[in-house]
Amino acid sequence: MMELLAPAGNIEKLKYAYAYGADAAYIGLKKFSLRIKADNFYEDEYKQIIELKKQYPGRRLHCALNISFHNKDIDNFLSEIDYFKAYPIDAFIVQDIGIVPILQKHFPDVALHVSTQANCINREAVKMYKSLGFSRVVLGREASLAEIREIKDAVPDMELEAFAHGAMCISYSGRCLMSAYLTGRSANSGFCSHSCRWNFKLDEAPSAKDLAESGRLYLTEQQRPDEHFPVYEGEDFTAILSSKDLCMVDHLADMKAAGIDSLKIEGRMKSLYYVAMTTRAYRKALDALEGRISDAEAAPYVAELYKAAHREFATGFFYNHEDADKTTSGESFSEFELAATVGAPLSDEETAAIVEKGAATRAAFDAMMASLHPDALTAKKKDLADHPEKEPFPLPKADCTGEAAKAHLFRFDPLNRIEAETFVEYVGPDCTGIQDTTFRFVDPETGCFVPWTGHDHGYLLWTDKPISDGFIVRIKSVPQPNRGR
Repeated sequence: MMELLAPAGNIEKLKYAYAYGADAAYIGLKKFSLRIKADNFYEDEYKQIIELKKQYPGRRLHCALNISFHNKDIDNFLSEIDYFKAYPIDAFIVQDIGIVPILQKHFPDVALHVSTQANCINREAVKMYKSLGFSRVVLGREASLAEIREIKDAVPDMELEAFAHGAMCISYSGRCLMSAYLTGRSANSGFCSHSCRWNFKLDEAPSAKDLAESGRLYLTEQQRPDEHFPVYEGEDFTAILSSKDLCMVDHLADMKAAGIDSLKIEGRMKSLYYVAMTTRAYRKALDALEGRISDAEAAPYVAELYKAAHREFATGFFYNHEDADKTTSGESFSEFELAATVGAPLSDEETAAIVEKGAATRAAFDAMMASLHPDALTAKKKDLADHPEKEPFPLPKADCTGEAAKAHLFRFDPLNRIEAETFVEYVGPDCTGIQDTTFRFVDPETGCFVPWTGHDHGYLLWTDKPISDGFIVRIKSVPQPNRGR
């Protein structure tokens, strides 16, 4: 059975990677990972990861140490090595051979995986890495399925991992100097500015722009005069270096037949929503491949891949290089965006306490209204008519407590402001979408409904929909250009 390996740029994404079906997840440690702009992990988060792995027994944790190490990087790593030992790491992903003996000495029980940055795409290189103590090779993306089968046949006891989905670098297995040249930020040290995704245009003269839009421009290289690389500009942009996104969800049987042991999803810098939806789609597709569910049952989840952030999809180098050679626009768009995450439901006792607060708040309000002078009461009623949100409406007991409860209160973590009338959908590990137009927000301090909530407000979600801890709340997104990965 192939392993499903998902990205996790922070502790919350790691939780959702496991919850939405990953067998393993890969993280980075600050300063030693090629995705330094991801949140990565530091401080005492290892304690949370330990608890998370207890919650999801059998799930594995891979740690990317895939930068090119300078002497100072080695010294920094050694100075913090006792801290790194606190993490429940199952495997290190490395490209720099110099770090190998250090890891073998200090982490004798942790597996070593060759990073895709090492450009390993042939059987002799795999044999060499096996002799050095590696148990897995993350193959360079340039390896075809036919070549992978040959490698597996030559070294059957070496695990092979390959990317199945996500943004692919235009450079050879990601070994790029473009970012360093244009911005002074080295991709091989984890500071990639994703310059290949930038949008470019011709500004010199209208005739130059007209020519670019005609499709008659192409690049040639001095030593390769017969190879033409087309350049086309439309709507004020041109993309000559931005590669298509990889998507192999419809070809998992071929990847299995090639001898691939682990399917890897790219995206430690992607959103929690992307991690959850992509992981879930591949989980369901793999379950269908293994006969645990039908293709029809998996299909709605696979279709969700097109609702998460992506550029035009391709199959990379797995079948032929022509598909991989074609570039696409640098913009990535998702049909939906993450609005909030749903936490654990409140217990009946906690809910009853909030209902009691609501009743007390309303009683105090009614007493205040009754005490007002008639003129003041008239003015107050007019103010309430103009601002109905000022009148406290308590949480109804009959709707949220006891066996006959119609709705439940959930802890709720919104990213931005959400109005009570916003159209939302809930999605979960085994749920493609539940629409809700009747949800409300509750202030736990007053026990009353509030018209909106936002990040760090601490308000609760009140809904009668069948959701649970770990569900995602999504809303329709507005197209926005995205130059990053």
